Amino acid sequence: MLKELRVKNVALIHEAALTLGEGLNILTGETGAGKSILIDSIQLALGARADRSLIRQGADSAYVELSFLPDERCAKKLKELDIDTEDGWIILSRKLDQSKNVCRINGEIVSSRILRQAADLLIDIHGQQEHTQLLNEKKHLEIVDLFCGEKELQLIGDIKNAYDDYTDCKKAFEEAGKNEGQKERQIDQCRYELSEIDGAALRPGEDEELENEYSRLSNRSRIAEAVMNAKELLDSAEGECALSMIGTALGALKDAARFDDGFKADVDSLLELEDGLREEARVLTRYMDNMTTDEGRLSEISDRLDVINRLKLKYGQSIEKVLAYGEGVREKLEQLENLGEYLKALEEKLSASEEKLKKLCKKAHENRVRSGKALAGEIKEALLFLGFEHVEFETKVKEDVSSPGPDGYDHVSFEISLNAGQKLRPLSQVASGGELSRIMLAIKSVMADTDDIGTLIFDEIDAGISGQAAWRVSERMAVIGRSHQLICITHLPQIAAMADTHFCIRKDQGKNDTVTVIETLDGEGSVDEIARLLGSDSVTESALENARELKKKADETKGR
Repeated sequence: MLKELRVKNVALIHEAALTLGEGLNILTGETGAGKSILIDSIQLALGARADRSLIRQGADSAYVELSFLPDERCAKKLKELDIDTEDGWIILSRKLDQSKNVCRINGEIVSSRILRQAADLLIDIHGQQEHTQLLNEKKHLEIVDLFCGEKELQLIGDIKNAYDDYTDCKKAFEEAGKNEGQKERQIDQCRYELSEIDGAALRPGEDEELENEYSRLSNRSRIAEAVMNAKELLDSAEGECALSMIGTALGALKDAARFDDGFKADVDSLLELEDGLREEARVLTRYMDNMTTDEGRLSEISDRLDVINRLKLKYGQSIEKVLAYGEGVREKLEQLENLGEYLKALEEKLSASEEKLKKLCKKAHENRVRSGKALAGEIKEALLFLGFEHVEFETKVKEDVSSPGPDGYDHVSFEISLNAGQKLRPLSQVASGGELSRIMLAIKSVMADTDDIGTLIFDEIDAGISGQAAWRVSERMAVIGRSHQLICITHLPQIAAMADTHFCIRKDQGKNDTVTVIETLDGEGSVDEIARLLGSDSVTESALENARELKKKADETKGR
C-alpha cells in the first residue's frame, strides 16, 4: 500500500505531501489545477522517462518520493530482486535536475530499470492510454492466463522453457544439415586445428612459468648484483654488517645478564635472530654459486613462448581457453565423421522436444478454453452491473497447432456485443472510449482477487460516463477497494461521494507565481467539493443538501 507521496518542485507544485489511506482515495479539483501533475510525479518516481520540463520554473531540481508498506507476498518478490524492506517500508525516490537524475530505493542508488521492476510489483496505473491495451490481443491472453491461476502461470513457464529447448534443437539440426554439404572441408579444417593444438602439448600455467624463468635468466646480472648487496649487508668480512652488529649487541646483553636474569630472554631472542640471519646469508651464497649463464635455455624459452602466444592469438586468450577450443573442435570432428548418426540423433531430439512443447501447449489451451468461458461470464455480469443492459461477452480461444510459441499456440481475443441483436465483434470494432473505461473497470473488478499488486491508480477512468452508469462505476470501485488500495482522479460527484479519503487539488495564483495546493478534506469539506462537482454555479444550500444525500447513499452502499 502507498502510504505517503511527497512532491517538490514538479511543474506547479512547490511542495506537497499526501498521506493516503486504505480503500478508495479520491482526488478532485478544477480542470488545470494540477491533478495530472500528481500522476506525472508518481510515474517519474516509478522510473518513467526523465522529462526535465517537469522541473518547476526557477527551481534547480525536482524530487518525488513514494513510501510503501508492502504485504508479505510483495516483500518476498522484492527480495527476489535483492530489494530488502527497511523496517517493513519500501521508499522509492527520484531526483531530477538539468544534468542528471538519481533513482533510489531505501536510500540506495539504483538504475531506472531496477526502479521500474520494483514499481511493477507495488503499483498499477490505469489512465486514458491504458484503455487501448484492451485492444491488444496479447493483453487478452495475459488476462486469461492470470484468471486461470498460479498453476497456469507455472505451466506457461514450462512452455517457455520447452520452446527454448525446441528452438535450440531446431537450430542445431539446421546447422548440422548445412554442414553436410561442406563435410570434407570442415573435417580437414578441424584436423588441421587439432594438429596444431595437440602438437603443441600445452600445459595449463606453462606460459606463466616460462615467462618467470625467462625474466630470471634475461635479468641475471641485475639479480646477481642485488643478491650480492643483500649478502654483504648481512655478512661481510669487511666493514659493518647485520651479523657483526647483532654480535656486538649480543655480547653487551650477555654481560648485563650476568647481573640481571631479566635479560636472558633478550639474549635468547638475539641468538635466534643471529642464527636466522646466518642461514639467510648461506642461502644467498648458495644461490650465487648456482647461478649460471645458459643462452641456449633462454632461446628455447623464447621459441616456446612464441608457439604458445601464436596459439593463444588464434584460439583463445589463455592456455585454458585454447585447450577448451580444442575440445570443442574434437567434438565437432567426431560429429562430422559420424554426421549421419549425429543428424539422426538430433532429429529424434528435435521430434521429442516438439512433441513435449505441443503437449504442454494443448494442456494450456484446454485450461484457457475452460477458464476463458468462466471469465467471460463474470465480466458479462460485471458489465451488466455497470449499466450495459444488453451486453454479450465472449473469450475466443483459437489454436494454431502449426505455430507454437513461448506462450503456447493460442490466439485469445475478447469479443463483445453492446446492443440486442448485434453479433459479437472484437472490442476494437465496437467500444468507444467511455465504454472501454467501464470494460476496463469490469475486468479489474473480476481480476481483483488474482491481482497481486496492492495499489491501483485510475486516472479519470470515468471519462465519458454519467448518471446511473457513474453511480454503478463508483459502487464497483468501492468493491475493488475492499481488497486493494485505489487512487482515483475524477470529475464525477457519484464517485467522489464513495471516497474513503478525499483530497482536493486547487491552484493558487499570486501576482508573480502560481502554485498547486493539495488539501485533505474532512466530512464537511468533502460535501462542499461534491456540491461543486454537481455543477452548481455557486455552492447553495440546495446543492449542499444534494451532496449530503449523495454522500449518505454512498456510505449506506459501502455498509452493505
